[in-house]
Amino acid sequence: MDWNYNVTLQNRKLLSKFLQKFSLDQLNKIPDGYRNSVFWNIAHTIVTQQLLVYGLSNTPFLIDAELVNTYKKGTKTAHEATESELILIKSLLFSTLEQTKIDYENGVFKNYSPYTTSLEVTLTTVEEAMSFNTFHEGIHLGYILAMKNSL
Repeated sequence: MDWNYNVTLQNRKLLSKFLQKFSLDQLNKIPDGYRNSVFWNIAHTIVTQQLLVYGLSNTPFLIDAELVNTYKKGTKTAHEATESELILIKSLLFSTLEQTKIDYENGVFKNYSPYTTSLEVTLTTVEEAMSFNTFHEGIHLGYILAMKNSL
């Protein structure tokens, strides 16, 4: 799992650069042709990782339920993020990943409820969920890279 963790960490470093580089107004902007903002895409990656790994393992989330409800699959940008939300997301981007690694190494994820993604990929283990999550985060990095010139 170290390789997968490292790929996800590199992706999150790239996501973090967008949080540092762009103003809050730019992060909140929804460019023409898109449904969501850069901020939503980044927050969504954090929430999805929690849902796929912790939720389907019946393990308490590392994040607040309100954050899950705001940025889970099927949602869209509902409000402009505030400076305090930006600070929170900057923190969670790495803390959730680091804690997941610790929890995995400590055998926290004992059970896993199979889940079929919208891409028709069925996840049956936490390891598969972590691998799929890396792929999912790459998709959202791609969205952000496509959006950046419109900000």
